[in-house]
Amino acid sequence: MKNIKYIWLAILTLSFVACQEDDLTDGGTVVVYPPLDSGSADFSNFVALGASYTAGMTDGAIFIAGQENSFPNIMAMEFAKVGGGPFVQPLVNDNFGGLAFAGNRIAPPRLVFGGAGPVPLESVIGPVTVTTDITVNNPTGPFNNLGLIGSPKSFHFIAPGYGNIANFPGGANPYAVRLTGNTPDATLVELAVSQNPSFFALPLFGGNDVLGYATNGGDSTSSITDTATFDFALNTVLDALTSGGAKGVMTNIPDITVAPYFTTVPYNPLDPTNPDFGPQIPTLNTLFGALNGVYAFLESQGAINDAAQRMVVFSTTNASPVVILDEALPNISTLITQTLLANPEFPLFLAQFGLPPQAAPQVAGLLGIIYGQSRSATQEDLVVLPSATVIGTVNENFAAFLQSQGLSAALAAQFATEGVTLPLEDKWLLTPLEQAEVSDAINAYNSSLSSQAQARDLAFVDFKSIVEEASSTGIMFDDYLMNTSLVFGGMVSLDGVHLTARGYAYLANASLDAIDLTYGSNFRESGSLAKAGDYPTNYSPLLQ
Repeated sequence: MKNIKYIWLAILTLSFVACQEDDLTDGGTVVVYPPLDSGSADFSNFVALGASYTAGMTDGAIFIAGQENSFPNIMAMEFAKVGGGPFVQPLVNDNFGGLAFAGNRIAPPRLVFGGAGPVPLESVIGPVTVTTDITVNNPTGPFNNLGLIGSPKSFHFIAPGYGNIANFPGGANPYAVRLTGNTPDATLVELAVSQNPSFFALPLFGGNDVLGYATNGGDSTSSITDTATFDFALNTVLDALTSGGAKGVMTNIPDITVAPYFTTVPYNPLDPTNPDFGPQIPTLNTLFGALNGVYAFLESQGAINDAAQRMVVFSTTNASPVVILDEALPNISTLITQTLLANPEFPLFLAQFGLPPQAAPQVAGLLGIIYGQSRSATQEDLVVLPSATVIGTVNENFAAFLQSQGLSAALAAQFATEGVTLPLEDKWLLTPLEQAEVSDAINAYNSSLSSQAQARDLAFVDFKSIVEEASSTGIMFDDYLMNTSLVFGGMVSLDGVHLTARGYAYLANASLDAIDLTYGSNFRESGSLAKAGDYPTNYSPLLQ
């Protein structure tokens, strides 16, 4: 990323030219901008409705500086130059981030750069007190920024009581509680419409309808919203926002799997030069060699047809893939157990691990349970960012279970090493099948978003193409080249999903460009855009 600071030579006011801004380039050429014109748009009462991008979430949290650099607030500063009114945000209490309920922390403080990668703020500066508590110090509205973190899906924006603290935790979002004020059962779209907006922003609507599924590795924690439900929510929201004649800007949803949350941790992080892994490779290959023999035998008998996919061999010279649980594979746990017990050499195999012959039934059953749907990861699999702190560690709960089955503490730990002897759970990665489900949903949502924007004459930002370009070649923002690499790419924050302040500024400018195109304003032509150098790519741990 280029870090080239602007060199301002002078600022001149040409009283004889009606213009908004005069600037000098490094070459000394005077650039005269025309006056800013709002076109057919009215920015006097601007309201933004959306999820965490709208709220200004960055580095895994909401904090004051992040909110002040939210892209709707950046847009509002430009709108203010041409009749835009105040833009009120539900600011939290500090720059630590985090949230509390009756003094109990329910969301952690922000992430910071720890020298090698993202780390929790408290690991750098020590314990902090989360001072934003939804039971004691909620701000009063109305708020122009109705951005909401906490993974709200499309239908949550039309759900009564979603911000009622009486419904927390089961049926309410704690951040929505901070927005509803003395109308706790009001829907989020009702809060927006009650302000009679003249202009609105509805960015990435529906992004969380698929994001939760993806970030949880496609497990059952969060399902993908069906298209019919999404379409109903979208139409309901847009009908309400445009009911008073308001104009607005929308965006589509990017391919979330190109975000560093899914691309930073490689599928093959097991390095043979690692002293905690390399010396174990011969023993590990002995274990998996026995299992590989089982797979080959079962395929020779016609019981399975995917033996090669299931086999695991760790390399002594190159980085090896992690071992994963793939729920799409047929579960052959019983077949593994039966095949091992039918092999007269299985007790001798167990002796290598210090286990007596009478342990054969128990161990065969455990191996069947553990490896019934296991395989090595491939480069088509996406390993999620949080797995970086898990791979290679001992799963203490599973190790305790193995000890309860008669294994020694040392052997239990050896068989409970995440991604090595214990296949990574589904929540730690997206398989190709799960990626296809994510892609199909995003494509369906984007089709609806685009058609609705066109039908209602709303400005539209192709954010999907912006992110694709950033992830492939990078995008220029003034003198800075931004890409989607974690930490150093400049566009995506430390949580691997949300944008940096500079990334939000770019999105604000893209929105202003779309507004220019649709409503005849001239934000770009008049020089009324956010400047990259005014927005950071990271925040100091000392920011409080």
